[in-house]
Amino acid sequence: MAINTEKNVYTVVFAALMVAAVGAILAYLASGLKPLIKENERFEKQQNILYAMGMNENEGDSSVDFVPKDQVEQVFTEYIKEQLIIDGDQITQDDQAYLIDMKKQLAIAKSGETPSLPVMVGEKDGKKFYIIPMYGKGLWDAIWGFIALDNNLVVQGVYFDHKGETP
Repeated sequence: MAINTEKNVYTVVFAALMVAAVGAILAYLASGLKPLIKENERFEKQQNILYAMGMNENEGDSSVDFVPKDQVEQVFTEYIKEQLIIDGDQITQDDQAYLIDMKKQLAIAKSGETPSLPVMVGEKDGKKFYIIPMYGKGLWDAIWGFIALDNNLVVQGVYFDHKGETP
């Protein structure tokens, strides 16, 4: 019995099977690669914090180069001396403070509760930096970043990123 590939039923069944097969493959890959994805997100946050602090491989006016991924964890621990969490009147030290999700903390603040806000204290060339994360609305979607301040609260560097904004 030959399959009639000219009928609409064949096209619909074929498309449904392809969607199911490709969807299953993508779901398997996404779950299998989840630890690597989380690790890359952590490295990216460390790179962004260091970039705001002025730790980068930039040369020239138009270059935007970050600390290489294979070095970022070592450079981060070398230059970031303290990580603090400000929770109302409480200030605690936590080596994972930079991983706090600012989008969730904004939602907590909007609900009337006290958010947990991270502050990283870094030191470069004998100069102390206070790196503060930011999160807010852009024209089309969310914008976030880090701002590095010195002891006099003068901006020393910034890093911004976006999800759906026009560059």
